[in-house]
Amino acid sequence: MASIFTRIIDREIPADILYEDDLCLAFRDIAPKAPTHFLVIPKKEIVSLADAGDDDEAILGRCILVASKVAAAEGLEGGYRLVANTRDDGGQEVPHLHFHVLGGRKLSWPPG
Repeated sequence: MASIFTRIIDREIPADILYEDDLCLAFRDIAPKAPTHFLVIPKKEIVSLADAGDDDEAILGRCILVASKVAAAEGLEGGYRLVANTRDDGGQEVPHLHFHVLGGRKLSWPPG
């Protein structure tokens, strides 16, 4: 069964899309944890960051650059946090690699 993110990529589920290119997609999180909270996902189905291979280097780099570009477009000049929850112990809930970008307020450390 396709993950919810694959279904968003395929436009089976609507999303508030902020950016899209051939490699990745950025869209607002439906349950934001900060005033600005969006996700950047590769269009290629990679289960988690731990499952990415050497051949995914360009995709991973592109996702990180897109996170930065969209953060700037969203007005996060003061900073933001980029998070990739990985596998169960890392808090990953959807089996499709995704980067959370959170900002719009002072973020505390350590998280959870």
